Amino acid sequence: MSEFFEPLQFAFMRDALLLGCVIGAMCAVLSCFLVLKGWSLMGDAISHAVLPGIVVAYIAGLPLQLGAFAAGLVCAAGTGFIKRNSRLKEDTVMGVVFTGLFAFGLVLFSRTTPDKHLDHILLGNILGIGKSEMVQSLGLGIVVLSVTLVLRRDLLLICFDPVQARVLALRDSFLNYLLLSLLAGAIVVAIQAVGIILVVAMLVTPGSIAQLWTDRFDRMLGIATLSAVGSTVAGIFASYHFDASTGGCIVLTQGCLFFLSLLFAPKYGILGRARIGNGGSGGLKRD
Repeated sequence: MSEFFEPLQFAFMRDALLLGCVIGAMCAVLSCFLVLKGWSLMGDAISHAVLPGIVVAYIAGLPLQLGAFAAGLVCAAGTGFIKRNSRLKEDTVMGVVFTGLFAFGLVLFSRTTPDKHLDHILLGNILGIGKSEMVQSLGLGIVVLSVTLVLRRDLLLICFDPVQARVLALRDSFLNYLLLSLLAGAIVVAIQAVGIILVVAMLVTPGSIAQLWTDRFDRMLGIATLSAVGSTVAGIFASYHFDASTGGCIVLTQGCLFFLSLLFAPKYGILGRARIGNGGSGGLKRD
């Protein structure tokens, strides 16, 4: 056991665990809304679209997080504009926008920052984050998490029943753009941990796991958070002991939890449905 907990003697490992738990909780809460609203591809789109914003911010000497956040908002707003002004479906528009922006970012990166390692942007580097970057990431992560939890009822309503939201005079357009802004902020923070390539997994897998276990939204939030934070801690420890990619270990652990849930979840798992014989019928309920 002393060998297992050996990483805790290092300050950078303790910092990684703290930041990883905040990122895991933040992504888990947002994941529930994305899974419910069917915005999983939107997370993928924004996570890839932030690359040109990072490069432009580097060229201009601005904080990289600012460039990433701005690029994420441009991607989200641009996707909505093209969808409203064309006959294309939303998933098609997102596919075109995020691949185009990601390719543009790669071109800019290769032309302007040949001395930088692309791996840290693509795969994350949570074990090598400096103190100032960690404070910024923790601050933004806590803000995103807090706003999402405070407004979870309103955000749930626009995901669960947008028609009723309009009847209740909720500003559904504002809430939709707020959710997109929160998503962009979460991606900016999570890139520090797992990078552009794997961040979408942290924004989709926890909510998918929780949806297999419960019909209640508040319980879904709790299960998603528990699975994400647990996977983050286990992944960081595994990356230390096996000398492997930290982001990869975190996402791989989440993937294993998902497949275990898919098999063994009492009501909606494959074996659970076979046992009760009802096909797992039912739907998410608002608490």
